[in-house]
Amino acid sequence: MPSSPLRKNKQPTETKPGRAQASGPGLVKRYAAPVMVTLWLLGLIWVVVFYIAGNQIPGMAELGNWNLLIGMGLIAAGFIFATQWE
Repeated sequence: MPSSPLRKNKQPTETKPGRAQASGPGLVKRYAAPVMVTLWLLGLIWVVVFYIAGNQIPGMAELGNWNLLIGMGLIAAGFIFATQWE
């Protein structure tokens, strides 16, 4: 049975071991995780405060159910930052 020709393996060139490089251009976005958690907590606090004391707070009383959209919008913005977290 004929044998296949031998291949020469390329030697891997490693610059230096350590932290993996970011897949995209630029630096690792270190601010993404704190901003993500902050937006989640702000959205949660906004919705909880609206349900507990929304009628007693002057700005929230006029907004009515739009407060739910604001709170959910903050939480959704947190999920957008979650996609940037590495």
